[in-house]
Amino acid sequence: MTDDDSERNSFEDVARVLADELSRAVERLSQIDVDEIARSASVEAERARRWFDEVGRWLREQGDAIGNAPFVAGEPTMRDDPLRSAGPHPLDLPTADQGLALAALDSGRWKVEPGTSTLAVHGEGPGPSDALGLVRELRVRDWMRAEGELTLAGLAALSRWLDAAERA
Repeated sequence: MTDDDSERNSFEDVARVLADELSRAVERLSQIDVDEIARSASVEAERARRWFDEVGRWLREQGDAIGNAPFVAGEPTMRDDPLRSAGPHPLDLPTADQGLALAALDSGRWKVEPGTSTLAVHGEGPGPSDALGLVRELRVRDWMRAEGELTLAGLAALSRWLDAAERA
């Protein structure tokens, strides 16, 4: 037998195996009960619809119980929002992690990586424990600009934190 004959035989063997696999796959596909799948999907959709109806009913009941007012979807007004003043305030005393971050940013030991919200260490010393969370917290309190520089409120927060540490 020549090399051409053995290559042809191996190619024919591979083609035969592929054809057998393909015919078995087609046979398995023909055994799938499409009607059963459709019935199952319809049952699941109906269960989801009932669940949403129950949630809506419960929310209406809660709204009625709280204020004797019907549940109305829409934008809450500022006077209706009991948590309107619950956000972080620029005059808050920084936590230990926030104070360390403010000090490291002020000294230039930590910087915000350009185009990201991640603190990176430049120089010696430990890095932040929660780099993304700290950046978010400092920005929410208006202690840090988007590019990573401290604002006047951030410098004042750093001063308050250092004063509190001296008194402790």
